[in-house]
Amino acid sequence: MASFDVVNQNNEKAGSVELAPEIFSAKVRRHLYHAEVLRQLAVRRQGTHSTKNRAGVSGGGAKPYRQKGTGRARQGTTRAPQWAGGGVVFGPVPRTYGFKLPKKMRRAALVSALSECAAAGALIIVEELEAAEYKTKAVAGILSALGVAGEKVLVVTDDAKPMLEASLRNLPGVSLVRAEGLNVYDVLRHSKLVMTKAALSALEARLVARKDEVDPT
Repeated sequence: MASFDVVNQNNEKAGSVELAPEIFSAKVRRHLYHAEVLRQLAVRRQGTHSTKNRAGVSGGGAKPYRQKGTGRARQGTTRAPQWAGGGVVFGPVPRTYGFKLPKKMRRAALVSALSECAAAGALIIVEELEAAEYKTKAVAGILSALGVAGEKVLVVTDDAKPMLEASLRNLPGVSLVRAEGLNVYDVLRHSKLVMTKAALSALEARLVARKDEVDPT
């Protein structure tokens, strides 16, 4: 890929970088998005839902009435499902919803999302992003200068930036993630991707495939 302009916080050109073609010019495989997003959302589910079956509810140790002679159907316990207060049949139990996908598939999905983002002109590389104080208005001014005010923006940094993270927190539609945690779901649900130069280097170190790796088709 040709050189990509790097801007400062005032949206003035501050240099250029060469984007790794393996990440930002790769073949877009949209069919991988669904599987990876589904995996991410499944992992986030708590899975703590629970109900009691007939063995878990209290009471019901004796037959409610005698076996014969009443004209009614025989019953062994009042904790059976058809009784009020009885156990639940096939109710939900605590479980883990997460599942695994091959690493190469997950990498290919993220690379596809980044390549599509770059091709659409939604990528902005910033020399550095810093907040001088805990003030949302100041950070909103930076985003306005970058031309992304009012849009859904994903900010990517290389390490922890407490002031920046706290200042961005109150801006609707704006999220911040570190390069090590950049994922398909966050990229797809934002219309703009603002990335620092240091985060770009960290991302390339994370995603550039080794020579013995082959992307899934």
